[in-house]
Amino acid sequence: MENKFIRAEEVAQELSVSKPYAYKLIRQLNEELKEKGFITITGRVNRQYFYERLYGARKEEK
Repeated sequence: MENKFIRAEEVAQELSVSKPYAYKLIRQLNEELKEKGFITITGRVNRQYFYERLYGARKEEK
């Protein structure tokens, strides 16, 4: 089963950026999620939300 959260190391590798920048992106995405009422975990972000925000990958709604 795929982990539901993506960590800074994986974000850095996925985007070819430094780990400090990956943490900055995670903080930004977690702030967006907090504003929407979601609970967040420091240093991790929901994998699905990460891909939606960075690549526009959303599931088709019927």
